[in-house]
Amino acid sequence: MGSRKKQMADAIKEGKKQVAFAKLNNCPTSPRKMRLVADLVRGEKVEKALNILKFSQKEASNRLEKLLLSAIANWQAKNEEASLEDAELFVKEIRVDGGSMLKRLRPAPQGRAHRIRKRSNHVTIVVGANNNTQS
Repeated sequence: MGSRKKQMADAIKEGKKQVAFAKLNNCPTSPRKMRLVADLVRGEKVEKALNILKFSQKEASNRLEKLLLSAIANWQAKNEEASLEDAELFVKEIRVDGGSMLKRLRPAPQGRAHRIRKRSNHVTIVVGANNNTQS
């Protein structure tokens, strides 16, 4: 590997150390309901986001809180020498995508049937560090 290519690879590797992510696949909540909660914590600091999720009445907030804790643990596993308080972690990105749908039939009047779509979603949380204070 050439020296310039190696320097670029090392720079990319260092950049990836500052972010960590966690994914939740096939969560049995509709994406629309999950996005309501996800919009509350997007861009917030991790401590504030955990408080928002903890005291939110929505059922989806429990799942997002667990996912955020997982993303924080992933960041700590990548950066064992760095402390969590100095890093100033924040929710860099949170994405809610539609998952698979279970299709069911519900009886309707006059011998008809209506289709019920039980939706699920995929959530991805990316946690990043603000290293403005460190040199």
